[in-house]
Amino acid sequence: MSSSASHPLRHTALDALHRSLGATMTDFAGWDMPLRYGSERDEHVAVRTRAGLFDLSHMGEIAVTGPEAAALLNHALVGDIASVGVGRARYTMICREDGGILDDLIVYRLAETEYLVVANASNAQVVLDALTERAAGFDAEVRDDRDAYALLAVQGPASPAILQSLTDADLAGLKYYAGLPGTVAGVQALIARTGYTGEDGFELFVAPADAEKLWQALTDAGADAGLIPCGLSCRDTLRLEAGMPLYGHELTTSLTPFDAGLGRVVKFGKDGDFVGREALRRAAERAAENPPRVLVGLVAEGRRVPRAGYPVVAGGEVIGEVTSGAPSPTLGKPIAMAYVDAAHAAPGAEGVGVDIRGSHEPYEVVALPFYKRQK
Repeated sequence: MSSSASHPLRHTALDALHRSLGATMTDFAGWDMPLRYGSERDEHVAVRTRAGLFDLSHMGEIAVTGPEAAALLNHALVGDIASVGVGRARYTMICREDGGILDDLIVYRLAETEYLVVANASNAQVVLDALTERAAGFDAEVRDDRDAYALLAVQGPASPAILQSLTDADLAGLKYYAGLPGTVAGVQALIARTGYTGEDGFELFVAPADAEKLWQALTDAGADAGLIPCGLSCRDTLRLEAGMPLYGHELTTSLTPFDAGLGRVVKFGKDGDFVGREALRRAAERAAENPPRVLVGLVAEGRRVPRAGYPVVAGGEVIGEVTSGAPSPTLGKPIAMAYVDAAHAAPGAEGVGVDIRGSHEPYEVVALPFYKRQK
């Protein structure tokens, strides 16, 4: 994910603030992003028990507008976007003609003919190019809005109270995967009840010029509640515990949504044709007849941490591959997500291990997610 010399790292509107807070910065998909501010374990625990504040301005925002915006998105993506109500959001995917996953996305319907598509930073240009190409023949416009937004997220059990202290928007009435325009600390924002941590929380889309003011207001409002700034490192362990896929790990162009166990996002019954329909129909049939490798959770019996690409073994045979692995602050043990042969995918499957540099370390197969918050 590193940038070449001809492509200097991009910086978010909060770059100077991160540095003033002593953040350890890292190249992530061409952006200079905070990895951690202090202890990534402390940041992880803060989100699970109190609240954490993230800069997610590297995400890729793409506006799709016009009379046939819904029809275009139904054609370009695998989900039924036309059925999303104004003010609601939907998790979906964009696939190639052969069914391979180009990216997983969240699509917000801001108005009758206005949508905001949010892509992963590493795939933003790919998604923008694909949507632009697929817009041919539709009365709709695809616009790169990456420079129009900064994105802040406040996540954790204390986040509703912290945010409510800064806005008169009805947060209690804001459902999960919904968004509404509002004012937060005097800043105009799209307030979305979405996140990537497994906790309740909000993502705030604002003008870049307002990002620092909003960050400071949230920091001040959350001080007594224990809110702290959080980097991408704890965001990864939080999403891993919550069993949430990461593009490039659990999702790739070599996998269809059915291979990833996410066939539910593909809506064959929606109006009109869509890119990849035929390949995905075949993938659904294959998955029903002969289940592919299944995404499972693995919990270590020892202390050694599995990493992406490590083989999963049973009876001396390779039965799968780790896609993500890390120490789990919540469980107190190393955990991993892995694709394994269906015969070894049941929770409690016997004799499963991970080959860590030639040593077969024992692991327990568990159902995902590892962690689910108390409602």
